[in-house]
Amino acid sequence: MTEKAVFIYSDDYLKYKFGEKHPLNPIRLEITYDLLTEMGVLDEKDIMCPRMAKEEELALVHSPEYINAVVDAGRNPNGGDFTNFELGTEDNPIFEGMHEASSLIAGGTLTAVEAVMEGKARHAVNIAGGLHHAQRDRASGFCIYNDAAVAIAYLRKKYDIRVMYIDTDAHHGDGVQDIFYDDPDVLVVSLHESGHYLFPGTGDIYEQGTGLGFGSTINIPFEPFTEDESWISAFERVVIPNARAFAPHIIISQHGCDGHHLDPLTHLSLTMKSYEEIPRLVHMLAEQLCEGRLVALGGGGYNIWQVVPRAWALLWCQIAQRDPQEKLPESWIKKWESISGEKLPQTMSDPPDLVPPIPRREEIIEKNNITMNRVLRQSVMFF
Repeated sequence: MTEKAVFIYSDDYLKYKFGEKHPLNPIRLEITYDLLTEMGVLDEKDIMCPRMAKEEELALVHSPEYINAVVDAGRNPNGGDFTNFELGTEDNPIFEGMHEASSLIAGGTLTAVEAVMEGKARHAVNIAGGLHHAQRDRASGFCIYNDAAVAIAYLRKKYDIRVMYIDTDAHHGDGVQDIFYDDPDVLVVSLHESGHYLFPGTGDIYEQGTGLGFGSTINIPFEPFTEDESWISAFERVVIPNARAFAPHIIISQHGCDGHHLDPLTHLSLTMKSYEEIPRLVHMLAEQLCEGRLVALGGGGYNIWQVVPRAWALLWCQIAQRDPQEKLPESWIKKWESISGEKLPQTMSDPPDLVPPIPRREEIIEKNNITMNRVLRQSVMFF
């Protein structure tokens, strides 16, 4: 197998756009891509263009009625009421060409999967992917098609292999969980802020799967203001032993970076330390358990200027084994400061005083430890 890592990217990804004021701004992809090229850690030989997902591939997880609704809505954004499919809502506004833009992102994740499974790459990264909330028959949480679920279903159908899905977005990966809730050959693990405080309100530790799939869903919900130590500890204590027990043939990981302290939509207090360490651990597991087979996706991330480009630059550097420079390129800073009107970070890492002293810090740590212990006791027994 090749040692190569590939980066799935196209400027057409920027067409997945809900509007100028919507939190999910696709310019975050362009900013990240530009940072990687300016750092000299990404060049043309690393790039693989995405293909469009076919409707029959989308139909592996989405209902035909829903796919048709997405097609129709995107052709005539003002032509009907699609709210039964959660389209045309505040979270999921309809835009022209919605089906094509969404299919390209899903196809990008399929391109990544094909590259890895066909031996063209050892690892693949699709930062446009990770749209983990979309359900079988409706949109949800800025997600039209669930590219991760489509890719997992594709792998199960074509290769009949065991797939581990690791989700470290601040929001619970409910769409992927629901679609594979009864499949014992898909291990879905989600680290997220507790649904008591954050959309979509799911992801309790007792959501463990159903039928033959009971035990193949693992949720680790965290308290608001959780810091790096608890986040990384949960991965080491819970995710790693369950991964080894499950013994997947491939890992698909979702790396939403909205758990960062500066993200405007969540309440966690992570720093770049987590966004460097988690990809390193995911990469380690893929090398140890799957002969390197790993597809890494993006996800949430709503501080698009200060957080997203650095977090996903670290993701690529860890997966592709490139050396991330600490000082960010002056050319990149100057270019995007002039566009954003914001002061951008000068370094890849965060300042040590980024997170102010947190009230109840010890109580939060203790509650997270209790959660981890409960999850650990009820999980590894199944494999």
